[in-house]
Amino acid sequence: MAARTSRIRIGFAVLQLALRHPIRLATQLALLDNLSAGRLDVGVGHGTNYNEYEFVGYGLRSDDSRERMAETLEVMVRAWTEAPLVHHGKFYQLSLPALRPRPRQRPHPPVWRAVSSAGSVRECGRLGAPMLMARIPLARVPERLALYEAGLDDSGLDGVAQRRLREQAALWRFVHVAESQSQAEDELATALRGTRHHMVHARATYNPPGFAVDSSRVNPWNDPRVSDEDGVRYALGATALYGTERRVADQMAELRDAGVHHVLCQMSCGYLPHARIMESMRRFGEGVIPHFRS
Repeated sequence: MAARTSRIRIGFAVLQLALRHPIRLATQLALLDNLSAGRLDVGVGHGTNYNEYEFVGYGLRSDDSRERMAETLEVMVRAWTEAPLVHHGKFYQLSLPALRPRPRQRPHPPVWRAVSSAGSVRECGRLGAPMLMARIPLARVPERLALYEAGLDDSGLDGVAQRRLREQAALWRFVHVAESQSQAEDELATALRGTRHHMVHARATYNPPGFAVDSSRVNPWNDPRVSDEDGVRYALGATALYGTERRVADQMAELRDAGVHHVLCQMSCGYLPHARIMESMRRFGEGVIPHFRS
């Protein structure tokens, strides 16, 4: 993508930092930033709250994933901006003369943080970091944005920087556009049903005994006690934009009216045929985006 495009920004939503080595990741991302002529955005998170088997595969557990993420992020940013780098932390003991290559963007590519809990939203604002919100229902969006603004007020950033970050705050949604409302709903529901069935089965099969997800993070989409049909119904109603171009534009307008200026559109869902994804993207580009060009 970096080689075949020239304007679109390229990024990750998100890299699980608790499972990554900071110097290797810093090197790979700096190289990509150069290959894309400085168009890289780096979305980061501590790791999944649900798939404990991913941590087990690395010989880890998720208990200290937030600490690991914090140290990995610190080292990664310092590797981009300091030479030499000497670091003595809880998880890494490192000495590096200089990172090669250096990132194209200065001082480094933007680092976006994935957040879900109220506390992490406010902390993201306090740190002055761009924010990636989870697929929360529309009714909860104004509350989360208010928490982010409260954090930005404590960030020490000037008003211009705070407004820029507030307008960048991104919300994640499934998106599918088709010729008719019924076609879009049928196609997306079928894909989500297969996705959810696989997700719940993998967690039941591979998560270690005794592992439990915090109750505050459970909703009908990820709750194994809920049927696939009810889980998909929740996802369609609370976390997805789908239908004709006109209907999806109306749903986008609802998000805009709630204060959202940036939507992460997940148009590729594992069980959607590639041709349907490409058709949905074409319809979105031709029939939805023009409604929001200023």
